[in-house]
Amino acid sequence: MKDRIGLLMKDKKLLMNKPAGGEKILPRSFYARDTVTVARELLGNVIVHHTPEGIVTGRIVETEAYIQEDPACHASRGMTPRNKVMFGPPGCAYVYFIYGMYYCFNVVTVAVGVGEAVLIRALEPLAGTHTMSARRNRERLIDLCSGPAKLVQAMGINRLHNGADLTVKPLLIHCGAERKEKIVTTTRIGIKEGDNLPLRFYLEGNIYVSRK
Repeated sequence: MKDRIGLLMKDKKLLMNKPAGGEKILPRSFYARDTVTVARELLGNVIVHHTPEGIVTGRIVETEAYIQEDPACHASRGMTPRNKVMFGPPGCAYVYFIYGMYYCFNVVTVAVGVGEAVLIRALEPLAGTHTMSARRNRERLIDLCSGPAKLVQAMGINRLHNGADLTVKPLLIHCGAERKEKIVTTTRIGIKEGDNLPLRFYLEGNIYVSRK
């Protein structure tokens, strides 16, 4: 088995900047691929959440890939009750609790039995911004979804969405318009191990990215 981490460290430009495409709702086959590819190609697509307060949507502008050989990946030491969703079908949500106060939203990738996922780090708010503002108690658009904990709160995502199928309502990812921005590849944020790996991706020039 090839050492994907080694390949990434040798050449950060192995993957081409391709626009996301496909059906209106991204199909499961979109997620059943290499995690780094999915992390890059999720950029520009749109999370749509049908909630009791109304529909809220946000364009994905920043992601991080977590692969099984990666020491920062929750699945690096095998399956546990907390991370078992990562080993399930691709195209499902993996939602976990951190710091005793925040949730993070991830998308499961590759195939059943492989514990990998993509963390959604930031969104560009699109629809339902009044609802997002009320949930976040913030008025400026830039403060609504510019971080993984912020976007979960703004989008109304919680632990009950852990394991949710992202190809059916209420929580979906739709194919966005053709992406024109360049993808920036850099290192991840807020981790102690694997912090040197080029596994964070964001849209160049987008003001809603959590950190440049």
